[in-house]
Amino acid sequence: MASHAEDLYRVSDSDILFDGPIIAVRKDTISTPTGSASREIVEHFSAVAIAAVREGRIMMIRQYRHGVGRYLWEIPAGLLDKVGEEPLDAARRELAEEAGVRAKSWALLGDVVTSPGFSEEMCRIYLAENIEDGVGDMELEEPADEEADLERRWVPVEEAIEWVQTGRVENSIAVAAILHLAAGTRREADEPFAYRSGMAARRSSRPGVHPGDDMKKIR
Repeated sequence: MASHAEDLYRVSDSDILFDGPIIAVRKDTISTPTGSASREIVEHFSAVAIAAVREGRIMMIRQYRHGVGRYLWEIPAGLLDKVGEEPLDAARRELAEEAGVRAKSWALLGDVVTSPGFSEEMCRIYLAENIEDGVGDMELEEPADEEADLERRWVPVEEAIEWVQTGRVENSIAVAAILHLAAGTRREADEPFAYRSGMAARRSSRPGVHPGDDMKKIR
């Protein structure tokens, strides 16, 4: 028996089938305990999400999600799509962009592997506290598309837990964040984040790419 997954499940061949702005699809041929197999993998930048808590209330955002064709209640979140941007810095940026606030205190709630059967995506969920209105001197992009149609609401944490229990919150990352709050999770914000992105690795290594560049636009 192999001691590590990498020893047993080796990649012998890999091809990019589709390469879009936000996702790519890769076909890998891997070894398994019973022979070789093909796996289609959705490459993704991975993401961060923020449970912003102020005076016992969590910031909830209602946003249209075309994948399911309806609005969902979520927490502020966004892609790790800037070259070289640290996850905590991305979380600060996304909290400012989507909620219009900033936080003095940060902790880690946990990491979520959203759909490991076919996707690379992981999401790091932070707890943001000591919230202040406004974004300070941060330079932010103007909201566009679905992000120009957000509803924001400070919801008591106990009520948000009820939203999970009754099915009002369906977004898996928001569910995990709220249940972490219910459990009292609090870890160090700078713990290593073991995510990987084949797409980010390819695009960030292209000639002429600089720190801070938007990898969605690098093709």
